[in-house]
Amino acid sequence: MLNNSMTGHTTKEIIEKALADAMTYTAFRELVSNLAAKDGTTGPEQTEAYKQYTILNDQRMRRWDKTLKISDEVIQQLQGYQKKVYWLVITESWCGDAAPSLPVMNKIAMANDKITLRIVLRNQHPKLMASFLTDNKMSIPKLIMIEKNTMEELATWGPLPGKATQLAREYKQLHGSLSPEFKEDLQQWFNKDKGQNILNDLQLLLTLK
Repeated sequence: MLNNSMTGHTTKEIIEKALADAMTYTAFRELVSNLAAKDGTTGPEQTEAYKQYTILNDQRMRRWDKTLKISDEVIQQLQGYQKKVYWLVITESWCGDAAPSLPVMNKIAMANDKITLRIVLRNQHPKLMASFLTDNKMSIPKLIMIEKNTMEELATWGPLPGKATQLAREYKQLHGSLSPEFKEDLQQWFNKDKGQNILNDLQLLLTLK
């Protein structure tokens, strides 16, 4: 695997280091809940906005964990995937786009023990983030699918599912940037979609050879 020119390390080495430091989904949820209870947030920027986003994300993820349903048919399809992989996700407690996505990832990993979900914080792993930019931006959440036996990167996903990415792109073309009103509308879209677009995207990852 080639060296990452920005870091002097191979991408494989960067991934292995991140995995050694990574959290389970349960540990991440506990971290976010504890921060929300103490009016805190992850990362060096301890702003009121990020603290409020952390509280909101804790509430949203708690709701998604309880209400998200995957059909028996889809679970059967997920269980047919036999390659052992890591799903390594880069995020932060304040990341609004992670709130609907991580619970879906967790449900999928729970349905198939070949998939191991692990989570790291962007601020603690700048080399990893620099290796997986989206349009040269440190956009999160970012999922990296890695084959366990070879540590080969198989695919990436994020920060948004396909339909939400299209909505954001169209809005930017018209308005130049994403407004707070658009971001609230996007959360409403996530609620109405009930995680199906995220689920469909992630199923496609599992069809890659």
